[in-house]
Amino acid sequence: MRIADSRFKPTFELEAAELQLGGGVIAGVDEAGRGPWAGPVVAAAVVLDPDRIPANIDDSKALDEETRAFLYNRIMKCAQVGVGVADVARIDRYNILNATLWAMAKAIGQLENRPRLVIVDGNRAPRLAMETRTIVKGDAKCVSIAAASIVAKVTRDRIMMSLARDYPGYGFERHKGYGTPEHQVALEKLGVCALHRRSFKPVQLALGLLL
Repeated sequence: MRIADSRFKPTFELEAAELQLGGGVIAGVDEAGRGPWAGPVVAAAVVLDPDRIPANIDDSKALDEETRAFLYNRIMKCAQVGVGVADVARIDRYNILNATLWAMAKAIGQLENRPRLVIVDGNRAPRLAMETRTIVKGDAKCVSIAAASIVAKVTRDRIMMSLARDYPGYGFERHKGYGTPEHQVALEKLGVCALHRRSFKPVQLALGLLL
């Protein structure tokens, strides 16, 4: 297991200050899978117990697969977790941004306790009936958001590895639907499958919809 070196690691400082000021439940929210050409987008909401925060939580992009899996298991054992999954049909119908926001709202709705404050990675957040704050690069700053990034990433990767068995030859178990050279070659050879996002330009090109 490797913990990526980083000068700065996400902390619980913002959450601790908010708990001291207003108490209540504070949820971190992040997503995985906005960029891939295929598969769902997954959002996670995580409420950490201040007294049981797993060590070494970091932005999922800074961790290798083994470390993410290890931390995922620890988070699931000691935190409140909600997950929302927006499938390809929703992505194509409503666009990737709206599908992502829907998945975030769904994840928050799955939490055992309603949050007083929701902190969301990035600069866009779903419309919620509670205080919501966006934080650019929040997964590198707030440990609750970083924990959500791990849950979302591991959940989505496992979904794609499972779906790969139903759609062999594309390499979904390796690239998880992202636009890698392997995926491009498979798309040209095998054509578009049901997992592909037809609203995405590379897939439209493969379908001959763009010149």
